[in-house]
Amino acid sequence: MFSIRLEQLAKQLDAELHGDGNVIITGIASMKSAVSGQITFLSDKKLQSNLSTCKASAVVMTRESVEHWGGAALIVKNPYLAYAKLAQILDTTPTPAKDIAPTAVIDSTAQLGCNISIGANAVIESGVVLGDNCVIGAGCFIGKNTTIGAGTKLWANISIYHNCIIGENCLIQSGTVIGADGFGYANDKGKWIKIPQLGRVVIGNNVEIGASTTIDRGALDDTVIGNGVIIDNQCQIAHNDIIGDHTAVAGGVIMAGSLTIGRHCLIGGASVINGHMEICDQVTVTGMGMVMRPITQPGVYSSGIPLQENKVWRKTASLVLHIDEMNKRLKALEKKQLNVST
Repeated sequence: MFSIRLEQLAKQLDAELHGDGNVIITGIASMKSAVSGQITFLSDKKLQSNLSTCKASAVVMTRESVEHWGGAALIVKNPYLAYAKLAQILDTTPTPAKDIAPTAVIDSTAQLGCNISIGANAVIESGVVLGDNCVIGAGCFIGKNTTIGAGTKLWANISIYHNCIIGENCLIQSGTVIGADGFGYANDKGKWIKIPQLGRVVIGNNVEIGASTTIDRGALDDTVIGNGVIIDNQCQIAHNDIIGDHTAVAGGVIMAGSLTIGRHCLIGGASVINGHMEICDQVTVTGMGMVMRPITQPGVYSSGIPLQENKVWRKTASLVLHIDEMNKRLKALEKKQLNVST
């Protein structure tokens, strides 16, 4: 069992130690479920009352909350950020693969760095370059001439098509497909003529991609994912899209092709974004946003109708369906009023 002294955790988190530094921490849990030997965190003052029943051996909190807690604590300015770092320290997630499985199929021309792990039944095609400390999970397919940077981890059953570039220290979850053909066709009198997709997918460093997400290769130019981007599960990133550094994309987002999204943007879950346009830096699109036009100013943007009681929604929908009729009646009344006044 993994264990660490609270004093050691304080040093690693650059936190101020309050109480006994020799307390042994073996895990992390929520305030309600934590037991002796575990550490928890308090990031919301509204939950401060839970400290009275909390059984954790230590709590990460701000200085203002210490007086409400009688045990050991780590004092920080941002408990939630400290929790994220703490979870990394105490992480017990197993590695996707260890060593090179005998059933892995690796082309003789592939270049493998030091300390590579490749899981069972993975396929590494010709010309592939894997940097040091790469981990390729079971059942993965790495296409011809693809390069994967040092420290990147792929979970099981991921397909990376040919000529893709993935940076260092990335994490990609199971079921994701990178570099599949974009949706490119020309219409010839009702028949669809496929346009071969000749670009690549280029992914920067420290990128995380969720399960069952698809990122299409470019038609001619590349599809580009910047450094530090995080993409949730089941997202669709179309061909020739460019996503700027440190942008976050929540689950179920659909992006049409040739879209450029700036840096430090937040795209809410289930949003749909039109292609062939640009969204500037530091834009937040709230959940289920329908983005039809370029966004040129930073800020928060929303669309859609929040959930309502059915009878209220039906009334609202009815009004929306009659807007054109009401507009015509209003204009007629305004015209009549104008005639009367003159």
